[in-house]
Amino acid sequence: MWSERLVALLSDPTVITVSLGAMLLGFTAGALGTFAVLRRQSLLGDAMSHAALPGVVGGYLLVGARSLPAMLTGALITGLLAALLAVALTKLRIKSEAALGAALGSGFALGVVLLSYVQRLPGAGGAGLEIFLFGQAAATLRSDLVVIGTLALASLGLVLLLFERLKLVTFDPLFARAGGVRVDFYQALLTGLLALVIVIGLQLVGVVLMSALVVAPAVAARQLSRSLAAMFWLAGLSGAFSATVGALLSAAVPGLATGPTVVVVASFVTVAALLFTRGRGLRVEGA
Repeated sequence: MWSERLVALLSDPTVITVSLGAMLLGFTAGALGTFAVLRRQSLLGDAMSHAALPGVVGGYLLVGARSLPAMLTGALITGLLAALLAVALTKLRIKSEAALGAALGSGFALGVVLLSYVQRLPGAGGAGLEIFLFGQAAATLRSDLVVIGTLALASLGLVLLLFERLKLVTFDPLFARAGGVRVDFYQALLTGLLALVIVIGLQLVGVVLMSALVVAPAVAARQLSRSLAAMFWLAGLSGAFSATVGALLSAAVPGLATGPTVVVVASFVTVAALLFTRGRGLRVEGA
């Protein structure tokens, strides 16, 4: 009985599309989350994901219809603006945690206000913008899969191409700056790539939980790796595993939301990594 149900599940085109999208997203989010965790900017992903909500609603208002490209573009813009706001606040001698918290709270509050306004507009009630809060994986189409795959491969390819520079900037920015490396440029690049992966994951995981898919796999990988390269690939595999298993579980159990299920699986993987390694795990070296 279970084998027949499993075969039927894995042969469902919608399930296959959602699972592949989740796998690509999970791998990319986990791998890029490595740099956010090591740079002690885990809250940056949280701030950008929450601040993406007003961009989603703004894209809808600008176009006047539920246009995914317009809404995701708006989300990318407001997410990056939240990151810039946090940077500006830190230059005013405000601690980074407080600056990121302010950007997170104000961005998400603005998004909720705009969302409540849009839902009162004639004909806007059926736009389904609220799905971006926690995601709706079932709405993923094959065309979305192509976009997710293209952006994921482009982001990972760029990171691999610049891996040595990004490693130097992550572990020793002062030495990198002294050696003529454009530290600010590479740090901005990492922030932009993180914002991009957050935006492409909004439909599947949602603005509230997307940051967890960025941070949790990287934390798990940090316990099991001795080098940045190993942590990078382990975080990607952990994210891909968590996202795929979460997507399949949500498809197997009717009414089970995909985004929260993915995050729960990722959390279990992280807890297991923490429990089965000594202390805080193996120390990550710069090489």
